[in-house]
Amino acid sequence: MRFFLSIAFLLTIFSASGQDWKPAGTKILTPWAEKVDPKAPHPEYPRPQLTRTGWTNLNGQWDYAIVPAKSGRPAQFQGKILVPFAVESALSGVGKTVGKDQELWYRTQFQAPKNMKGKRLLLHFGAVDWQADVFINGKNAGTHKGGYDPFTFDVTDLLGKPGTQELTVGVWDPSDDGPQPRGKQVKNPHGIWYTPVTGIWQTVWLEVVPETYVSGLKITPYFETRSVKIRPAVQESLAGDQIKVAAYDGEKEVAAVTSVPGQDIILNIPNAKVWHPDTPFLYDLKLSVVRKGKVVDQVGSYFAIRKVSMQPDENGIQRMLVNNKFLFQYGPLDQGWWPDGLYTAPTDEALLFDIVKTREMGFNMIRKHVKVEPARWYYHCDRLGMLVWQDMPSGDLGNHWEQRPGITGRETDKDRTPESEAIYKTEWKAIMDAFYHFPSIVVWVPFNEAWGQFKTREITEWTMKYDPDRLVNSASGGNFEPVGHIIDMHNYPDPVMPRPDLFGSRQIIVLGEFGGLGLPVADHTWQDKNNWGYQSFKSPEELLTRYTKLMKDLKPLIKRGLSAGVYTQTTDVEIETNGLMTYDRKVIKMPEKALKELHDELYR
Repeated sequence: MRFFLSIAFLLTIFSASGQDWKPAGTKILTPWAEKVDPKAPHPEYPRPQLTRTGWTNLNGQWDYAIVPAKSGRPAQFQGKILVPFAVESALSGVGKTVGKDQELWYRTQFQAPKNMKGKRLLLHFGAVDWQADVFINGKNAGTHKGGYDPFTFDVTDLLGKPGTQELTVGVWDPSDDGPQPRGKQVKNPHGIWYTPVTGIWQTVWLEVVPETYVSGLKITPYFETRSVKIRPAVQESLAGDQIKVAAYDGEKEVAAVTSVPGQDIILNIPNAKVWHPDTPFLYDLKLSVVRKGKVVDQVGSYFAIRKVSMQPDENGIQRMLVNNKFLFQYGPLDQGWWPDGLYTAPTDEALLFDIVKTREMGFNMIRKHVKVEPARWYYHCDRLGMLVWQDMPSGDLGNHWEQRPGITGRETDKDRTPESEAIYKTEWKAIMDAFYHFPSIVVWVPFNEAWGQFKTREITEWTMKYDPDRLVNSASGGNFEPVGHIIDMHNYPDPVMPRPDLFGSRQIIVLGEFGGLGLPVADHTWQDKNNWGYQSFKSPEELLTRYTKLMKDLKPLIKRGLSAGVYTQTTDVEIETNGLMTYDRKVIKMPEKALKELHDELYR
C-alpha cells in the first residue's frame, strides 16, 4: 500500500484552507497529517472505560514559551503550539527541543459553565511528560510528576466570575538527564534511541460532574463463575445513596444489581459470552448513583469475561493460557512512534490503523514497548481482540546486562537512588491503576533488557500481588531471576528459546524479541542515509524469503515449549528500518496475505 502525497503538497493544503498552523520541519509525514484539524485535533471522547456526557475538549492551538528552568511563568509567550502534540514534533507546529535546563509553558482560555451550583469542574490530562504545574487564573491547581499516566484536578474553587478562565501549565522534562521513566527518548537521538518528547501529548479536557459522582471503576472478571467484580469509587456519597449497576448485551439487559457505596458489586452473567482474540465480545455497563429515587450521577463503561493463566502441559512445561486453553501468542514489538507526532498519533484513525494492520497480518498480540498509549488505543485492542503485553517505560539506565538465562544474581541489579526508586514505583503503580480496566492487557512487563532494572524480585512480586488477574514478565530479555510467571529471552535475528528442561517447569518460556529484518524504502525514511536494521535487505522479495525462514525455524520451538514470540517490529522508527511498515505507514513491506498465511501456521 503506497501513498504519494509530498510534504510540499500537504503544506499547500494547510495554507490553502486558511489555517495559521502547519507542521514544523521537513521530515516525512503520515497520510493522516492532512486530516489534522488544528481547531479540534483528537476530538474523540478520551476515556472509553468511564464515559459521561457533559465534557469539553480543550485540544487546539495554545500559546507557548520556552524559558530557563525555574524562572517561572513567562511575561510573554512566543507563539502557538498545537495541543496535544509534543513541542519537538512536527504536528505541534513548533519542532523545538527543550531539555533539562529549560521549561515549556502553555497558556489557553476556556469558558466556565454558567451554572455551577451543585456541580464540580474537573480538569483532565491524558498525559504530560514529565512534571506539570497547573494553574487556573494564576492559582495553583496542582502538580503532577509522571509522563505516562492520566491525572485530574478539581478546579471548581479556582474559577473566577462566569465567563473566560485562563489555564496555564509549566512543564519540566529532563529527558535522559534525569532518573524518571522516559522509554526511548534521548537528547541526542541515535540507533534505537529517539527524539525527546516534552509536554502535553494526550488530550486535555474538562468535565462537569455533580458533587456526588463516580470517579472510577475497577472491574475484575471471573472466568470460571462467568461473573465480574465491580468496585466503584464514589466521591461525596451520602447515607442512603444507592449504586445501581446493569450489564447489557447490545440493547438487552442481562444482569443488574443494587448496592451501596463502598461495597464491591458482583454481577453474574447468565450464558456469558467470553472474550477471546477470535471472539472479542464486550458487555456494556451502566452504573448510576441514586438518591431518594433520583439519579444523581450516571456513567457508562464496558467489560469482558476472560482469563489469562499458566499451567504445565503433558510434558510438564508451563504454558500460557487464554480462557484455560493454550494459545500461542505472536505479535510485533510496537514502539508507538510517529514521524509527525512522535508519541502522539496524528488522528484516532491513525491510532487504529496500526492495530488493524497488525491484525490483518495475522498477529494476535502486540508488545507495547517501553511506552504507554492513550486509553483509546487499548479500547481498540479490546474490541478488535488484540492481546497486549504492556511494558513499563524504562528510565535510569546503566546497569550490567547478563543475557544468558540461568546466570542470575542480585549483583546485576542497578543501585538506584531512593528518589529514582520512588519515581519508578509511583509511576508503575499509576500506570497499572490507569490501565487495569482493559481486558486486552494480559501481561505486565516491569523491566526490559536490564534498562534500569533494580530490586527485580521485590518489584516483580509486588506487581504479581497487585494484579493477580494477569501474568508478569519480570524482565523481558533482561537479567533473569527465578521470579515472575515468564522467562523471556531476546535474540537477533534468528528465533531461539531458553532450555525447557532447565526453566520450563517453573516459568513460561517466551522469545521476547527477535527478527529485526531491515528494508529501507526510498522516500519513506527518516533520513536519506545511515539507516539500519539488525539484518538489512535490498528488496521486498529478499525480505519475505528471510522472514519465511524465521517462521519455519520458529514453529518447531512451539512444540518444544515456546509459548510466545515477539517480532521486531511494527514500523520503522527514525533511523531504524526494521519495521513491517515504513515509519510514515505508507508502505507495507511484505504482503499482508502472505504474512497471515505464515502466522496461521503458528497457531495450529
